[in-house]
Amino acid sequence: MGGGGTPSGGGTRPAPAGVPSPGRPRTAALHPGAWWLWAIGLGVAATRTTNPLLLALLVAVSAYVVLARRPHTPWSRSYGAFVKLALAVLVVRLLFTAVLGSPVPGTQVIVTLPEVPLPDWAQGIRLGGRVTAEGLAFALYDAMKLATLLICVGAANALASPSRLLKSLPGALYETGVAVVVALTFAPSLIADGRRLRAARRLRGRPDKGVRGLLQVGLPVLEGALERSVALAAAMDARGYGRTASVPAAVRRTTAALTLGGLLGVCAGTYGVLTAEGATYGIPVLVAGLAAALAGLWLGGRRSLRTRYRPDRWGARAWLVTASGAAVAALLFLAAARDPAALHPGVVPLVAPTLPLWPAAAVLIGLLPAFVTPAPEQPAKEPS
Repeated sequence: MGGGGTPSGGGTRPAPAGVPSPGRPRTAALHPGAWWLWAIGLGVAATRTTNPLLLALLVAVSAYVVLARRPHTPWSRSYGAFVKLALAVLVVRLLFTAVLGSPVPGTQVIVTLPEVPLPDWAQGIRLGGRVTAEGLAFALYDAMKLATLLICVGAANALASPSRLLKSLPGALYETGVAVVVALTFAPSLIADGRRLRAARRLRGRPDKGVRGLLQVGLPVLEGALERSVALAAAMDARGYGRTASVPAAVRRTTAALTLGGLLGVCAGTYGVLTAEGATYGIPVLVAGLAAALAGLWLGGRRSLRTRYRPDRWGARAWLVTASGAAVAALLFLAAARDPAALHPGVVPLVAPTLPLWPAAAVLIGLLPAFVTPAPEQPAKEPS
């Protein structure tokens, strides 16, 4: 009995992983949008250079921050998958260059592959032939840029909680966020149902592989998913999901025009920023497109009457993390304009790349989140 005693076992239960234990203050987690803006800043900086030393430094900066501030959650393990994808991009690009040739002329022949003769209508394309060091270096520098972008996206995925990020979406994108959350919630259930049904079929001595096994396992899984979807739809309808405020038709048309025009401006501005020909108009068009898209999202959010439970606050740490990524991008833009030769080493003639000092120091600003953000909480250990 003993109403005031502890449970049998002589101690208190440890708090679950990710939940602060009693008596310990709750750590204010960083806003997930700040991590994405920081990673986008590093990715934009990677687009301004083909110097492999600077690109490797950007990768090292993102890896250090991920290792220092990655939370102990399943979705934080995605960084390794993005690193493997980046390495695959490098290998595939080099293989294509070796087999299909390179647009860069070279004189330092590494190996000569057997060349397949092609018809006259395939002029400009070759299979096999000479593989030069200049062509491989050009392909490696270009592929490292894409690989660095992928690793920066992987860093954002490993650091920012997807559920908290979706919760922070503006009201205009509320329905999209709910659809993504439902899909992410149901995906583990589908996998668990498939494994359970396959195990049951194996116990009964029935095939669980091949086309027949896939059909006989897939149909019950689909039936269960439909039942859960209908039950969820009924629960959401009972709780008033989908109710919208009355908005005048003029406001709806203005919202659609601003959002669509803003997204087109963002696409055009991004293309201009990433290409040398559009450097003059890229940034103004990008800024105008972002402003129009944000205005459209703000107007569209007036239709959704909803509240957030424990919303994430955008505090001083979030500003510092965002500012560090933006500073890296801005300084690499300045370096590319003032000293393009240092950020784009030549391959004809082939010269060893050098590490420019002040652009490298600018990249190191991206390490700031590893020191100004709170450390991830350690998972609680089970008592021995």
